[in-house]
Amino acid sequence: MSAENMLTARSHRASRWMATPLGFKVGAILVLAHLLVAAIGPFVAPYGPGEIGTGIPLSPMSFAHPMGVDQLGRDVFSRVLYGSHIVILLSFAGTTLGLAIGSAIGLLSAYLGGFFDELVQRLIEAFVSIPYLVLGLLAVYAAGPGLSGQPILMVLVIAIVYAPRIARMARAAALDIVTKDYVTAARLRGDQAWSVIWHDLMPNASSTLLVEFALRTGYAPALIAAFGFLGFGVQPPTPEWGLLISENRDLILIAPATVLGPGLALASLVVAINMMTEGLARVLGRSVDLATR
Repeated sequence: MSAENMLTARSHRASRWMATPLGFKVGAILVLAHLLVAAIGPFVAPYGPGEIGTGIPLSPMSFAHPMGVDQLGRDVFSRVLYGSHIVILLSFAGTTLGLAIGSAIGLLSAYLGGFFDELVQRLIEAFVSIPYLVLGLLAVYAAGPGLSGQPILMVLVIAIVYAPRIARMARAAALDIVTKDYVTAARLRGDQAWSVIWHDLMPNASSTLLVEFALRTGYAPALIAAFGFLGFGVQPPTPEWGLLISENRDLILIAPATVLGPGLALASLVVAINMMTEGLARVLGRSVDLATR
């Protein structure tokens, strides 16, 4: 590629970036910052995540301890840094699994139609009618004590909670596609259902599924934190942000930084992903209502 063509390509990329919504750019920058912290946090944290005696217990914010010290003398800032990759990995893995399951169910339901579609939709409506936390707690109970407190359980819980909602969105997107001529032609050729879904429905529903994935990923950290706060998530001494808030909640009047630190980290991640999701939806020509999902 010539120097002139390279300059033209860079100019086009710069123009596209400038044309994207401001919310998307701000959200993307914040998300990248969180990903950077998740990648390097465990290596740059001044203390170990479970190291006791790093300072005087219940010490307030200081240069040495920006988020204070908990009742065991552990540096909260170090624990928040270390917990960043845990929160992001659990959120991403759980949402990815939920997307895979939900997309497969929703696209297959739209493609087959008829009695199968009706049955699947009634089941999905039943699951969707159950609040997030209640459905998640039922999943935790069903998993039994063998998986209690394990990170894989949180991945499964997020997938179970999200799969029905993603399936509903995937089906809605696919209903506009199954009547297209190329899908009809694939049916007439005798293509198998999985082939039509993979080669025809999935690519054309990808923009809707991408926005749905981003939206669910934005909610996942808060859901994981809620289970951690209630004591049904990952167990101590894992420095998951919701668990940190729960461990230090009795200290909010004595050492508020120990609660505000992980709380602000969680809030900034959720807000950043939601801002990026709204911008992504506008870029892809989709709509998303964060208040009703």
